[in-house]
Amino acid sequence: MHRSCLRSLVFLLSGLLLVCSANAQTTSGRAIRNFDKNWRFIKQDAPGADNPAFDDAQWRKLDVPHDWSIEGPYDQANPTGSGGGYLPAGIGWYRKSFTMDAADVKRKISIEFDGVMSNSEVWINGFYLGKRPYGYISFAYDMTGHLNFGNKPNIIAVKVDNSNQPASRFYTGSGIYRHVHLISTANTYFDHWGVYIKPLQVSAQKATVHVEAKVINQSSAGGTYTLQTTLIDPAGKTVKTQESKQTIAAGQTVDYKQDIPVSDPQLWDTEHPRLYKVVTKILSGSTVADAITTPVGIRDAHFEAATGFWLNGKNIKLYGVCLHHDGGAVGSAVPLAVWERRFKKLREIGANAIRTSHNEVAPEFLDLCDRMGFLVMDETFDSWMTAKPPALKGYNLYYANWWDKDTRDQVMRDRNHPSVVIYSVGNEIHDNLKDSSGFQKFKQQQDLIHQLDPGRPVTMALLQPNGNSQTYKTGFAERMDITGQNYRENELMAYHDAHPDRVVIGTENTHVLSQWLALRDHPYMSGQFLWTGVDYLGEAIWPSRGATSGLIDRTGGWHTNGLQRAAWWSVKPVVYIQRNDPGAVAGRGGVAYVSDWTPADPANYKDAKVQVFSNADETELFLNGKSLGVKTKSPLDSPLFWNVPFEKGTLKAIARNKGKQVATDELRTAGEPARIILTADQSKLANNWDAVSFVTATIVDANGIVCPNSDRLISFSINGSGVIAAVDNGDRLSHELYQTNHRTTYKGTCIALIKAKASAGKMTIKATADGLAAGSVTIDAIP
Repeated sequence: MHRSCLRSLVFLLSGLLLVCSANAQTTSGRAIRNFDKNWRFIKQDAPGADNPAFDDAQWRKLDVPHDWSIEGPYDQANPTGSGGGYLPAGIGWYRKSFTMDAADVKRKISIEFDGVMSNSEVWINGFYLGKRPYGYISFAYDMTGHLNFGNKPNIIAVKVDNSNQPASRFYTGSGIYRHVHLISTANTYFDHWGVYIKPLQVSAQKATVHVEAKVINQSSAGGTYTLQTTLIDPAGKTVKTQESKQTIAAGQTVDYKQDIPVSDPQLWDTEHPRLYKVVTKILSGSTVADAITTPVGIRDAHFEAATGFWLNGKNIKLYGVCLHHDGGAVGSAVPLAVWERRFKKLREIGANAIRTSHNEVAPEFLDLCDRMGFLVMDETFDSWMTAKPPALKGYNLYYANWWDKDTRDQVMRDRNHPSVVIYSVGNEIHDNLKDSSGFQKFKQQQDLIHQLDPGRPVTMALLQPNGNSQTYKTGFAERMDITGQNYRENELMAYHDAHPDRVVIGTENTHVLSQWLALRDHPYMSGQFLWTGVDYLGEAIWPSRGATSGLIDRTGGWHTNGLQRAAWWSVKPVVYIQRNDPGAVAGRGGVAYVSDWTPADPANYKDAKVQVFSNADETELFLNGKSLGVKTKSPLDSPLFWNVPFEKGTLKAIARNKGKQVATDELRTAGEPARIILTADQSKLANNWDAVSFVTATIVDANGIVCPNSDRLISFSINGSGVIAAVDNGDRLSHELYQTNHRTTYKGTCIALIKAKASAGKMTIKATADGLAAGSVTIDAIP
């Protein structure tokens, strides 16, 4: 059973996995129940909806995660403005009726939300559980003593108030947009996020797995309890079991500590993200009171001033990207398959690190980083007490009262992830960092993180440190464990020259060649995080509704910067061709490049400026079989350029190392549009919320060549065991709705996101457009 929030599996006394159904009885151990299904929702304020007797019969039925903002429509007048991508916000209510088995009446019951955007308030049977303003944070409430058991229903009500706008510089979404869980334990149990696993003294020969567990006894009597910890290797073999006992009085909380030695550990790294499991159980005699399984990566990660980042004794660069939390067409309610597809694309070009810009991400996001071997800069806030336009009503309104709780919850939740190698407590903070108050705010956050997660360094993304903030002149930068700066790499390098004992890192960087060379040519530069890895919603000026600074667009298509980055980062030989396009949005040097050999007006397209990205020793370019010359790789890693008189046909590049062909790329001129080709990235689709197949519709000519200049409205249909969850294209100016069955292609393509609605059977997706032969593809539904 997937449990992203606690990253845990739950074991019965027999050791089998427990799955809690709607009325399952649990007599011992821990039960985690998926609480996503069968909610009712209304997109308006509903005074009195916290009352269990309130009539919600006319409300919409849905499952969460749910983001109502992405449902649209786009409107320049929407108060979210440019930051919210001109999508709606407002107030919404969710209610859910459920029952509890009578046998669970003496157990502790809590509700856990992975994220609610924003200003959420929660009631159970009319009892007020609390409020959390910060929409990115995960949180839980104890409902013990406020529940009905047996056949009498319970009503949980959640008010979500995202109406105070503009609240963000980038898209947030609105609603219960992450998973929800109902957790049942015995009255002696592990505290929330109370199991902490930290590998120590790691080498290829040995390591120590340090375990800390906070255990609470809320039963009516004291007793002797055993902490039993079992370490299981990546192959499922038990390495060692260790036990320690303590007497816990009624109402008391105690801390257990254990150290488990490991010989010849299988280390976690970016190429081989091997994960152990630590099974921690609280035993009363032979009875399991509570049990949690935590994935653990054994690795040594640290930074050095002269040489940057080290992982398991290997000096590597952080080839990082910044990522916002939206998933394009799905808004902020992002199925894990969306992130997995994006991560795979980024890994193709050599990316190995992610900065969570600028907030806590969903717990399963970090689980995926652990499994795929991405290194993470775990960031907390985009602002402290001073607003950052246009987000005048953002976290700055809540920082003073909530920074401690929000930081504490984020670190407690995330500290067991091997992927997390550094924390950031702020992005381009506008508070006064020149006086004692600014120093104090940073130190408070730094000290709290050091207390909760000793050993992981803390940075923040400085903005113009030689400008208004003066952080390079006041000593502020020296207070940071690692000095991080956005952009202006020359300033960061000059700072290191003046302070060679300081570790430095680029926290946000553009895609230009000089910034890459700053990282490539200076050993002390630990890494960089490009702005951004993927296009995102918001931070745009109408009629645009999203930013296009990514290496890939929202549909997974490559931007020019992504192809260039592959030539710089990839360890595999690559070669990519592009030509200038006078009709496209200009890029570097004021010239726009596209990856096709089909100009919109070929009669007047006489001379092509061709750029080729390659990391091979030499590249030869051919037009219709005729060589246009060989060019060798530049020591400065700049692209290779040819001036080519245009003629229809095939433009081909061959990359060679030591005279041997290692990579090729070719562009062919398309004819008239003839048909639609449908392709699915998943041929089998699981029937769960996080599973998605991306079906791409491509307009091609009679020879199967993509037609980039003949965009059409594509209508999707589906029958069988699936549904169309959303549609999208890569056009930043499109105001089309996402949750529908049609989309206009952009440069010849668009996508449909498909979900299974059954655990067996087939689903056939069909795409049609006027004047084109239809396309279809079939996907199998699986459990």
